[in-house]
Amino acid sequence: MKRERPLIELTNKGLFCEAGDFYIDPWLPVKKAILTHAHADHTYRGNQDYLVPEEGVHLSRARLGDEARISTSKYNETQTINGVKVSFHPAGHVLGSAQIRVEYKGEIWVVSGDYKLTPDATCAPFETVRCHKFITEATFGLPIYNWTPTEQVFEQINDWWRRNQEKSKASVIFAYALGKSQRILNGIDRSIGKIFTHGAVERLNRAYRASGVDLPETKYVGAVANKKEFAGSLIVATPSSAGSPWLKRFGNHSTGFASGWMMVRGARRRRAVDRGFVLSDHADWTELQTAITETHAETVFVTHGFIPELVRWLNEIGINALPLKTNHYGDDDLEEVLTEEFAELEIENEQNIES
Repeated sequence: MKRERPLIELTNKGLFCEAGDFYIDPWLPVKKAILTHAHADHTYRGNQDYLVPEEGVHLSRARLGDEARISTSKYNETQTINGVKVSFHPAGHVLGSAQIRVEYKGEIWVVSGDYKLTPDATCAPFETVRCHKFITEATFGLPIYNWTPTEQVFEQINDWWRRNQEKSKASVIFAYALGKSQRILNGIDRSIGKIFTHGAVERLNRAYRASGVDLPETKYVGAVANKKEFAGSLIVATPSSAGSPWLKRFGNHSTGFASGWMMVRGARRRRAVDRGFVLSDHADWTELQTAITETHAETVFVTHGFIPELVRWLNEIGINALPLKTNHYGDDDLEEVLTEEFAELEIENEQNIES
């Protein structure tokens, strides 16, 4: 007897829906790619056609280039592809991030992409989608990860910036270029002083502004002629800038890093920064539990992160859970990809990012 294939299965190119003849977040070129969000490990160039959430199209265009063939669909709007119903639902990860709901012959699968339940003014909040099969991330799938309330984190950043300003120090905060940087810019007290950005951050700021997200006035670091302007300011930079000659232009400065990994003892020391701020765009342990159980899924597939630990916990509480190995490698690595991609942009626009 021929074995019935699952509605969505893992292939060497990515998650594939044979009935619909499309891939979800593929890492090798395919004809039809449906994307959860614009982070580098989920959005690869070279596919023939793309379907992305309308809410994140400016970011997708910035990532994929003008030549990419991109179609969009709004959140909760159903499209039928070769008889398969497909819809995007907010994931709460970054601007335009989505869970992908796939329905065929009464069976419903949901691919979460990356997500968080913590409120975030820069993106639509996570929406629970009931399903039979749920594919979830597990980036912070350990009980030690429970996030500090966001408002407290922003106050910590503001206090650090103010104290540095009193000493005429620049405050350099390292954050992932897409999502985390804009969340910080939206949440900090913009009245404290001037704000400057790394080139990779500034380009993505444009996409956020074009999408209607409220960000303070920022200036590209490379466009600053008088380096005295940096004294007392806040500079939002990419993590790969840490420890590089790029920092010398700021003179006397203090460094901070915003990441969920800052909750781990020793992470700040390994990053060699002065301050660590626990701020993540992924679900913490409690949020993972809530999101997964509220889907009422019969089977949960766990990918990238603490896979064995989350699978074990789900099985212990009576939910059938299985590991799923994908090529989605997480924010630390994607930041390096983004920084390399925008390195040429930074060099070409050292005098004026608008040129």
